Amino acid sequence: MFFTAIDYWIFLEKAILILAVVSISLVIAMYATWAERKVAAVMQDRRGPNRAGPFGLFQPLADGVKLFMKEEIIPNVSAKFLFVMAPALAMITALMTSAVIPWGSSVHLFGRDISLQIADINIGILYIFGVISLGVYGIMIGGWASNNKFSLLAAIRGASQMISYELAMGLSLIAVLMMTGSLRLSVIVAQQSEGFFNWNIIYQPLGFLIFFICALAECNRTPFDLPEAENELNFGYHQEYSSMKLGFYLFAEYINMFISGVVMATLFFGGYDIPFVNEAAWGNHWWVALLGCGMLMTKALFFVFLFMWIRWTIPRFRYDQLMNVGWKKLIPLALINMVITAAVMLFFSK
Repeated sequence: MFFTAIDYWIFLEKAILILAVVSISLVIAMYATWAERKVAAVMQDRRGPNRAGPFGLFQPLADGVKLFMKEEIIPNVSAKFLFVMAPALAMITALMTSAVIPWGSSVHLFGRDISLQIADINIGILYIFGVISLGVYGIMIGGWASNNKFSLLAAIRGASQMISYELAMGLSLIAVLMMTGSLRLSVIVAQQSEGFFNWNIIYQPLGFLIFFICALAECNRTPFDLPEAENELNFGYHQEYSSMKLGFYLFAEYINMFISGVVMATLFFGGYDIPFVNEAAWGNHWWVALLGCGMLMTKALFFVFLFMWIRWTIPRFRYDQLMNVGWKKLIPLALINMVITAAVMLFFSK
């Protein structure tokens, strides 16, 4: 089987897009640590990072150098292969989620229409949920392989929490999928691109609220940060980790926050659609795609800020409260939302 020149161009385009998405995700995750400290400082009437560079902007670089330079410790009683593999698995699954997200409209360059989406598969939503489910193994394997009872307890907490809230998250999306009739993310964005009043948030406010709460739980963010309850479990599932292995776990959490914001913007807020602007009239120039990509980033970063705001204002749930909210509140609400959506669609279809 021979490859044509077009195949090589497609391969090059996708390779550049993958490199760009991974690089942007890592940079945003790195500076999200700086932003979190600044948000916390404002809410607590402090300055926050202000020593490393102007406004403390070099603080993430200093933290990265510190993690690289720290001594790497692997416990003698640990399952060494799994101990090393777990943080890598958490990082890989966090980055893989972005493969099906449309980052902007197509760009016309070099006589070709280039799609700003790595893989436009027809089961995009199912792919995201499949990769998210694999992320549980990074936590579970890390806690078990450490051979530490506190790490194992935290890992069990994290796994049961993520599995529980995935159910409500999936049910909340069924109503959106009933309206759009497709699992392909590019189709979901295209159906919302005709204006602000076509965004899914207008028709599915309850579905979005359930999805947002479940996203907090999936990212182990306050008030659902039970796997990292320092006052109960010493340090959490990554207690025995040091150096860049610990850095991978921390980076994976911030990448998951960013990707969760992008997914929510794509599903409920029009994706790269600019509100009250008809981008189709501008054509498929590169600057139009860049504006759309910037709009998607703005929406996603707003959700990242919201995650941080919630962390520094709401106390942590007890574990029984966390399970009660997931199983007795969110799942029934998601089912009710799904039934109401089906009834409304049936009524207006007649």
